[in-house]
Amino acid sequence: MAYKIPISVLVVIHTPDLQILLIERAGRPGFWQSVTGSVERVDEPLEVTAVREVGEETGIDATQYPLTNWRKQNLFEIFSRWSNRFAPGTTHNLEHVFSLEVPQPVPVTLAPNEHTQYVWLPWQEAADKCFSWTNVAAIRELPGRRAQSAG
Repeated sequence: MAYKIPISVLVVIHTPDLQILLIERAGRPGFWQSVTGSVERVDEPLEVTAVREVGEETGIDATQYPLTNWRKQNLFEIFSRWSNRFAPGTTHNLEHVFSLEVPQPVPVTLAPNEHTQYVWLPWQEAADKCFSWTNVAAIRELPGRRAQSAG
């Protein structure tokens, strides 16, 4: 079995007016999140991982829109329900945060083995709906980051 590498990306997909795309995990009703995914190789550039995961999970071509690497990392303990995906003894994952701005809510094609439904929500509602503290924090940070870049 090929184990997942404990280095991942979190990509918050949003519109200029801060509607956030959330996707619900297959097999985990109520587990809403932004796009996430692990690097496939230790030397895979994070931007490549982000573009690949956005495409795989939503069908959105991230090369067509502004993708921003926040240069922010979150270290978190891997949920026990997913620990078997990683090499024995691996307890933590290092997540790198990105955002992707699309001009308006765009059509989404979900990977049915990974996600069952999607929704576009105002950022406050999206933050309240996410199960991951890192995802919640990124969504809550997004308005300030956008204001800084516009200022």
